[in-house]
Amino acid sequence: MQRYSGFGLAKHALSHHENWERQWRNPTPKKQYDVVIVGGGGHGLATAYYLAKEHGITNVAVVEKGWLGGGNTARNTTIVRSNYLWDESAALYEHSMKLWEGLSQDLNYNVMFSQRGVMNLAHTLQDMRDVQRRVNANRLNGIDSEVLTPEQIQAIVPVMDCSKNARYPILGASWQPRAGVARHDAVAWGFARAADALGVDILQNTEVTGFKIRDGRIYGVHTNRGDIEAKTVGCVAAGNSGVLAKMAGFRLPLESHPLQALVSEPLKPVLDTVVMSNHVHGYISQTDKGDLVIGAGIDGYNGYGQRGSYPTVEHTLQAVIEMFPIFSRVRMNRQWGGIVDTCPDACPILSATPVKGLYFNCGWGTGGFKATPGSGHVFAWTLAKNQAHPIAAPFSINRFHTGALVDEHGAAGVAH
Repeated sequence: MQRYSGFGLAKHALSHHENWERQWRNPTPKKQYDVVIVGGGGHGLATAYYLAKEHGITNVAVVEKGWLGGGNTARNTTIVRSNYLWDESAALYEHSMKLWEGLSQDLNYNVMFSQRGVMNLAHTLQDMRDVQRRVNANRLNGIDSEVLTPEQIQAIVPVMDCSKNARYPILGASWQPRAGVARHDAVAWGFARAADALGVDILQNTEVTGFKIRDGRIYGVHTNRGDIEAKTVGCVAAGNSGVLAKMAGFRLPLESHPLQALVSEPLKPVLDTVVMSNHVHGYISQTDKGDLVIGAGIDGYNGYGQRGSYPTVEHTLQAVIEMFPIFSRVRMNRQWGGIVDTCPDACPILSATPVKGLYFNCGWGTGGFKATPGSGHVFAWTLAKNQAHPIAAPFSINRFHTGALVDEHGAAGVAH
């Protein structure tokens, strides 16, 4: 990283960015690459980085129709956790968690990963049974998790209404201390800079318009900047994955929905963990800047608009106020939406496809951000070796034919 003297810092501060060093190159597309990654979000950039770092494959292009991190990477609520129910998904998310814990050092870029803990509330006896089941399953898989009493919850989050007179009384919660949040933009920038330094070409404003397929094999992609040849193509395009699959001549079991969130005006620090409630249907955390970050579930309709509906906003804020009456007069600064692709079993697809050499990494629904490093790591392994990484193997497209689904609707929580 370039270092500056005091004079240098002053000069660059007054330069209106003209002389600032670029974090990654802006290359002209080459005619041919060993691997093309379609999608320049966190998962795509992580895949390219690990292809170069772990497997020595540096002739790689990341093709992004807009700008890096302009999709779901920057349109989420940044929650990171690994307390999933089933062995298969727990292994995937815990693999990611371990990479998160060393990611800033690995990338030499501060991704602001803050292990402040994630709490999943229980409001009914059935909620408590589910909490206890998941905590026990997590412990069997070596994942930190514990059951909290209402008294313990109140001690961790004093501003939450844990009284017996609450509309939705809190009976307990699951608690993962190692979980937390990270800075979404920094994750995209960190992976982009590190991949670029290893020789990966990052091609922004380059939209894939079709695939070059002959005799059931991929030979490259058509883009608005010309054709690019490659015998291995990995598609990591979140909510637009179904569109890309249709271009390649097959269908994926996905639905795309808007998912929205809100950010409040800054407040003094009052909430130093993440609180989620599937039953009340809302979750909340506070940034280091003081904003309250609030979200809930997906909008009920299918769509590709990066926005949401007012009824979902209203319902989400009602849920938060039930848990935190103290926030009833806080003003919301902004609202946004992302496009999430959801699978029938609330688990992702990391798989080869009917087209030889074409792979898809998609279907993360509302929980993709937390999986960013783990997803990229196992997907890079899959592309490099032309076979599924052992952790990724259960998430093949074939599970929708065999019936071996990994149903994580319960542990997926409200939306994450």
